[in-house]
Amino acid sequence: MKTIIVFNNQKIPVFYTEASKKALSLLKIALEAKWNNGKRAVKTCLENLISIEIEGTEAILHSRRESDTLALSLY
Repeated sequence: MKTIIVFNNQKIPVFYTEASKKALSLLKIALEAKWNNGKRAVKTCLENLISIEIEGTEAILHSRRESDTLALSLY
């Protein structure tokens, strides 16, 4: 399934399965926390975010540069 969230004034597509639907509510909280308290590598990824894929309890943050792609635990 696919939905769109707004983060840092950007529309970001989020791909998830029915089983990981509950994680959508945790995703926005985790992104805001990492934006406010994260290290430089995490902020670089968030600045260049193009899509997010939720797999179980992790969100894969896809960045414009493949080397900046990160996995973020939602729990």
